[in-house]
Amino acid sequence: MDKLITAFIGLIVAVMVFCNGILTGYTSLYFSNALIHGIGLITITIIIIVGKYRFKNLKTVPLLLYTGGLVGVVTVLLTNFSFSYLGVSLTLALGQVGQFLTSVVVDHYGLFGLSKIPFNKKKIVGLVIIGLGLIIMMFE
Repeated sequence: MDKLITAFIGLIVAVMVFCNGILTGYTSLYFSNALIHGIGLITITIIIIVGKYRFKNLKTVPLLLYTGGLVGVVTVLLTNFSFSYLGVSLTLALGQVGQFLTSVVVDHYGLFGLSKIPFNKKKIVGLVIIGLGLIIMMFE
């Protein structure tokens, strides 16, 4: 079930990139980003209020972990920018390559306090296949 939900997330992200990119065409790069995150803030606020969720002790959370919001803003900005030049599929494919390469480094070195998962030859095969797919997509 978890893998099905994760696949569904991919579908949602593709729709999000499309909608955000089109919205940027109607407004502007920065205004659309503010609008997108403003709507997100309103939505999650309603969910928290309706669900009566409580905050845990935020004083114990390391400061670095709050940078996710900053990363989210930069991600939406760059995705909206890329969308107008590359379209949905290439924007997402190149983003996935960046995620894959970063995750390989994080796993291999056990960064951020995670367990080390060494890089192996099977991952090289995956990288080659992804690289070939990107080449085909970029030169269609």
